[in-house]
Amino acid sequence: MANSKFEYVKLFEQDDALLQQCWIVVRLDGKGFTKFTEVHGFEKPHDERGLGLMNAAAVAVMKEFPDIRVAFGESDEYSFVFHKDAVLYGRRASKIISLITSCFSVNYVRMWSSFFPDTPLEKNPLFDGRVVLYPNLESLRDYLSWRQADTHINCQYNTCYWMLIKEGKSREEVQKMLRGTLTADKNEIMFQRGVNYNTLPAMFRKGSVVVWAELVVEQHRESGKVVQKSVKKPQVFHEDIIRDTFWKKYPHVFQ
Repeated sequence: MANSKFEYVKLFEQDDALLQQCWIVVRLDGKGFTKFTEVHGFEKPHDERGLGLMNAAAVAVMKEFPDIRVAFGESDEYSFVFHKDAVLYGRRASKIISLITSCFSVNYVRMWSSFFPDTPLEKNPLFDGRVVLYPNLESLRDYLSWRQADTHINCQYNTCYWMLIKEGKSREEVQKMLRGTLTADKNEIMFQRGVNYNTLPAMFRKGSVVVWAELVVEQHRESGKVVQKSVKKPQVFHEDIIRDTFWKKYPHVFQ
């Protein structure tokens, strides 16, 4: 295309290439999801359908962008980790954030009816995105550990909160009762009401981690013969990622 006198406007574009040799984390957060979940009748304190939809959208994002090494999600947020050597889109922050956010959002809408077949989507689900760089594997692991620790904290608090709300207490009363409580205090509140925190579904307590895992699938050939083939697909797990055990099972994630 021939140059024009208007091309000078390109000079106003900023270079937003991300620093080299840093792990890239794109974190998405739902905007106004308290209202969104109320409008669509989400179960409190945890809605398995809603979390399943978040996980399905995350898997779709990883299939679209195979450069993503691992993802972690809880509640209405999801974090996607790109390798420190990733070069996609010239490591341009605006390009990466906008594409991951839009891909997640459109898949959330596209798959809504699979998880909420009897609930029409009446309000637009919105997600904001940000990018954070981590200079080494230690700080990246600490980031993922922080998000899982936050999952535990939120699960404990929300479980107690909604137990007390469903007993007829007001929001103000419950907030006052839980203010300053420790882990043991919340466990006791649950135990008195017949709930052992450790028996709650792992997805509620630990969140969801998605990694590329090798699976053996069967293929049927025209001859009628069935053969097995090894393929890599994003798989969702609900396991402890603070300790080393999980990462030792999937060492390729950080290699």
